Amino acid sequence: MKIEIPTLALALSAGCAGAAVHGGHEHHGHAAGDHFEHDFSDAAAWSKRFDDPARDEWQRPDEVVRLLELSEGKVAADIGAGTGYFLPHLSKAVGPSGKVWGLDVEQSLVAWMNDRATIEGLANVEAKLIAKDDPALEASPVDRILIVDTWHHIGGRDDYSQKLRKGLRPGGMVMVVDFTKDSPEGPPPEHRLPPEAVVETLTKAGFTTAIAEESLPRQYVVIGRVP
Repeated sequence: MKIEIPTLALALSAGCAGAAVHGGHEHHGHAAGDHFEHDFSDAAAWSKRFDDPARDEWQRPDEVVRLLELSEGKVAADIGAGTGYFLPHLSKAVGPSGKVWGLDVEQSLVAWMNDRATIEGLANVEAKLIAKDDPALEASPVDRILIVDTWHHIGGRDDYSQKLRKGLRPGGMVMVVDFTKDSPEGPPPEHRLPPEAVVETLTKAGFTTAIAEESLPRQYVVIGRVP
């Protein structure tokens, strides 16, 4: 469904600043095997939640982007980008000669992000639909992959991690940011993954992996580097 520009503009003028696709949860989702699912088809409704300016206080987007070690001309992909919370930050970090891909499995969110990029003048940002089981990066690898509040939604994470590895250029990095067990945000406790589990999965896929030092109050950060 195409989002009308005036509708998005109204939402932005109300203080929305974009969000990662799974930036918050109500406990009415349903489990599906080894992952947790929600219906994200109503982009306007989710934007009210994801784009709440109060999110900045605990999400700390500047710190997250700093940990990505981006520079002018880099290519970055935000998987599960939702309504585009991180896109302006990533766009600024890679500069006019860089490129940012906002990737999501929900068409309405992809349309929302593309309209948002037009309205905000983010010329180096483009959103694209991907399948649930494939980030579709192997044909055009990127320098950095950001996955915020989304890892616990991904099924078949071992296979998915292999595809992430193939979608990165030499010296590339994937960064997983997800909720701690004590966070007031996030999925039900039984669906939360400890950072050690993320480290194990990425390491099996061939990444050099570590839990990053950071000051996020509700999330942990795991970084996997291409050797």
